[in-house]
Amino acid sequence: MTNLPASPEPGDDTRPTKLIGSSATDATIATTTSITTVRNTSGAHIQLADVSKIYPGQSVAAVENFSMEVNPGELIMFVGPSGCGKTTTMKMVNRIIEPTSGSILIDGKDVLSLDPNELRRHIGYVIQQVGLFPHMTIAENIAVVPKLLGWSKAKIASRVEELLSVVQLEPGKFADRYPKQLSGGQQQRVGVARALAADPPVMLMDEPFGATDPITREKLQAEFLRLQDTIGKTIIFVTHDFDEAVRLGDRIAVLSDRSKIEQFDTPARILTSPANDYVASFIGSGAALKRLALIPVTEARLGPAGAATGHMTVPATDTLREALDTLVLTGHSAIGVTDGSDRVIASITVEAISAVLGADAATLPATGSATAVAPERSPRTEEG
Repeated sequence: MTNLPASPEPGDDTRPTKLIGSSATDATIATTTSITTVRNTSGAHIQLADVSKIYPGQSVAAVENFSMEVNPGELIMFVGPSGCGKTTTMKMVNRIIEPTSGSILIDGKDVLSLDPNELRRHIGYVIQQVGLFPHMTIAENIAVVPKLLGWSKAKIASRVEELLSVVQLEPGKFADRYPKQLSGGQQQRVGVARALAADPPVMLMDEPFGATDPITREKLQAEFLRLQDTIGKTIIFVTHDFDEAVRLGDRIAVLSDRSKIEQFDTPARILTSPANDYVASFIGSGAALKRLALIPVTEARLGPAGAATGHMTVPATDTLREALDTLVLTGHSAIGVTDGSDRVIASITVEAISAVLGADAATLPATGSATAVAPERSPRTEEG
């Protein structure tokens, strides 16, 4: 077991004052290597108001009058076709691309009034190609921003070890390796760790899992959701994959040309009540199956444990989509539902799953909305 350095006592935060975002608090999580304490912000509040980008020599804006409000700790997905302006919009938040007009506020601070290089050191950034420096070790890659911020060597070493554990890469095994010695999925985890190194309140993610194979992508998505539940960052995540948007997002912004918001709502409401034909075309076929992936097994009317047939079961913490997959795979009329001790406590059927979909559609309000005003945030499992 790796012995992690002791974390500072509460209130003994020797890291530099944050340029943006709120003060840090502690959160303790279990990792594959040890129990570790990570610095946890509640994320920052982001407001974009009438933001536009017109490139020199172009008569048509790449982004036009984009307005959005993002709650602290919210994971917002930008989804849209290539060239619609979603990546340009995201990059204006950290001023990799300078907006032509409009305002961007993070916790009330105008990012256009801040030094752009200093601003970027306080916003985590993860891209599809990972962008690790090949001549640096994994530890050195993660330490880049803390070094720029003037952290002590001891503080940096502690943070690197801490974050490698958080992304489930054993520090003693991976810290001194080089990027070429890691798999694509492992490199992507290092990219996330590097983005978290200075404990930013905001993270920008540009199709970070897009270059990985489907199995690796699914694992990274699951790991990322676990991590976000712990760290609670405010995240803007660009993807072209609507299924990924549904799985990860607290809310999804479906964008068309020039980053026009066609609909901005929870995954469940977009699937149930697409605002227009454009949004419906993004959902494609199988909207019901996509909705099932948002609803836990416990939302169904479960039958008695004795009604289950065969040996295949699903945990009560699984989604209805996973339960349906198991029912179809086995061909059984009912399968067992297990608790945390793998004890069968109930059963579930296809009919029970269908009933949830019907009730779900009946209770969700028809929004038909493209509004970008942030509602009160609710747990992901309640959005179905």
